[in-house]
Amino acid sequence: MKRTRLLAIPAGAAAVLLSATAAGAAAGPGAPGIGDPYYPDYGNGGYDVSHYDLALKYQPATDTLQGTARITARATQDLTRFDLDFLLDTRSVTVNGRRAAFTTSGAHELVITPARALRKGAPMHITVTYSGVPSTKKYNGYVGWAKTPDGAVAAQEPESAWWWFPSNDHPLDKATYDITVTVPEGLQTISNGEPRGTRTAGGWTTDRWHEAKPEATYLATLAVGRFEVHRGRTKSGLPVITAYSPDVAPALLKAAKASVETTPEVVDWESTVFGPYPFTSIGGYVPNVTSHFSLEEQTRVFYSPAAFSTGVRPYLIVHENAHQWFGDSVSLTTWRDIWLNEGFATYAEWMWSEKTGQGTAAEVARKTYDSYPADDPFWQVKAGDPGPGEHQFDDAVYDRGALTLQALRATVGDAAFFTVLRTWAAQHRYGNATTAQFEALAEKISGKDLGSLFQTWLYTPGRPAAPPQQVTLKSTPKSWKAIRQTRTLESH
Repeated sequence: MKRTRLLAIPAGAAAVLLSATAAGAAAGPGAPGIGDPYYPDYGNGGYDVSHYDLALKYQPATDTLQGTARITARATQDLTRFDLDFLLDTRSVTVNGRRAAFTTSGAHELVITPARALRKGAPMHITVTYSGVPSTKKYNGYVGWAKTPDGAVAAQEPESAWWWFPSNDHPLDKATYDITVTVPEGLQTISNGEPRGTRTAGGWTTDRWHEAKPEATYLATLAVGRFEVHRGRTKSGLPVITAYSPDVAPALLKAAKASVETTPEVVDWESTVFGPYPFTSIGGYVPNVTSHFSLEEQTRVFYSPAAFSTGVRPYLIVHENAHQWFGDSVSLTTWRDIWLNEGFATYAEWMWSEKTGQGTAAEVARKTYDSYPADDPFWQVKAGDPGPGEHQFDDAVYDRGALTLQALRATVGDAAFFTVLRTWAAQHRYGNATTAQFEALAEKISGKDLGSLFQTWLYTPGRPAAPPQQVTLKSTPKSWKAIRQTRTLESH
């Protein structure tokens, strides 16, 4: 999924990289960025967040959000000052129970000076109270908060947290979440993880949500409105929560339900390919928004109604849920490695085509290769380093990324290839990883030197001289049209 203009690193090793941002520094301020080469001012240095506890009250009539964020973190350096990424109006800040000074800097930095300097390794209990009208806040011309006729939705990439809670906004600093949301009686909320109770009093309804597994900030989602909520369980007992705005156009709503309700079947199949599902619930929601994209919010995928304008979309469900392994559980270390998310999810579509007899992954790969002429600008984008902004979600990241995986499969064989996928998901579960680590793992498991393969498919501009596998197409794969529709709405 891309940002649109809306009106082996194990989990515990993230702190090491966070510390590296300020390695060797004496007591002083934390860096105003985590060190991402594409987005230097995203995230922050000097600390590592472990948990967000958010208490929110939202009034749709005025689009007013009031919040208290209680953030549990640890200092990764001797720290005199630190930043949070945030856009709303801050009222007060405390650090370890003492009032802290604060100001704003740049476009999205809340700069906090605690009453006492923090020693490296010291706990940080940060409380921020705030309010604002999220839909009025813009960054680089876009808004990461979508106002709906009866509520709102927070779902964007690579950033959306700024519009509704202060955070260390980069996938490198993942955390668990408790989200409590109070809205006018008659409305509902949707968020990540599992519901922990609902209470209505005095004309307001309060819902509690809990996500127990580490989650990147951009994967935290919130929707407020009227929803038809379906609850169930998979055959293995995994809770399933899906939700639909009843105000979505009937034809779109029918196709959305027919698609999203297949999530348990899709996740069951993906678990046989990628290894055990990494989280404790699954599902998705379809709010009444006008956008066209979908986004792999952790455990609760966001789908725009327009995604179902062509009917039932099985490949979209496959794509977004593959992200639960590739992107959500195993997260990128820097945004340069976005193909590790999108190329893998795209290849999951090709494998679903193979599984359902609609065309083998090799046939879909060959059709994809042939569909881009040698002089197409598509081949000038380096899937392994596409660049920031709009380039980050270029078609090449998806399709050339998936072609890289097909080339790998053709080179090492099925046994080694699927061992690589399962091992990758297991080794980096709940953590972060890089392309270099993926290449090293593939070489270790296959016993082959794969440097040339990855260099050719990920980093060399121009169309490779040969397709990823020598397959002669007798006809276009039956899945081709549906897969291209998924590509169009997923990446544009």
